[in-house]
Amino acid sequence: MALLTKVTIGCGPAIYDADASTVASSQPAELETVKNNFLVKKLGLPDGPELSSAIDSVIETYGKSERNKYRAVVYYMLTKHFGKESVYS
Repeated sequence: MALLTKVTIGCGPAIYDADASTVASSQPAELETVKNNFLVKKLGLPDGPELSSAIDSVIETYGKSERNKYRAVVYYMLTKHFGKESVYS
């Protein structure tokens, strides 16, 4: 729970905006934004096909039918997936 809290704080004021607080997983441009702005810039991962695979895996776990995929939860799940909890220490 502590990690989720830190990830949520890391999202900043965007989590209070209805559009920015969720991830539109059906939009390729949105998934590119998650990859570039979070995985590459925030977590410091090298760009590659495994990043897109990880995003797809997290979206699948979250539930494709789930209408609201909250950005903080998706980022939390990606952080756990890559074992990058230390970024939020």
